[in-house]
Amino acid sequence: MGDVRRVRIKDSVEYIFWLSKTPLPKADNRQVLAEYSPDMRRLLLRGYRAKERPSGHKITNKFLDKGGSILPNVIERGNNESNSEYIRLCAEHGLKPHPARFPAALPEFFIKFLTDQDDLVLDPFAGSNTSGAVAEALRRRWLAFEREPKYVQTSRLRFPLTRGPRAQQR
Repeated sequence: MGDVRRVRIKDSVEYIFWLSKTPLPKADNRQVLAEYSPDMRRLLLRGYRAKERPSGHKITNKFLDKGGSILPNVIERGNNESNSEYIRLCAEHGLKPHPARFPAALPEFFIKFLTDQDDLVLDPFAGSNTSGAVAEALRRRWLAFEREPKYVQTSRLRFPLTRGPRAQQR
């Protein structure tokens, strides 16, 4: 009844666990920079007079083009993948898709941010295995674990069956 009366907001938070064997894990935000805003591009072209901002942050005259801006703490990418090839293939094979899919942009951001090609990506709660598919597309090795056999079966649809004889035996 709360949403009929329009008295609640949409609470959508996705918890992401970033685990590392070391206190200083590998991370490189240059791999996930956002495009500069038009105002920032203008400042880079014209230059900027050094001054202190109202926040107290001191901006120097050393504005350098770093290839993009660091993203904020919130990743706004939509909340599911309701019209993907995965959904189409599940329907085509008469299989029920995983009910809680997330957009590929979510694992893509963290895989690019935290790994290099040939690194290992681990997803202990794979579901439809979006993370494995993204890791593979980005040329990372991956391990995915899922306890529900029906989700493992549908997750296989994310990968081409043209990988040779070993793929057919799985």
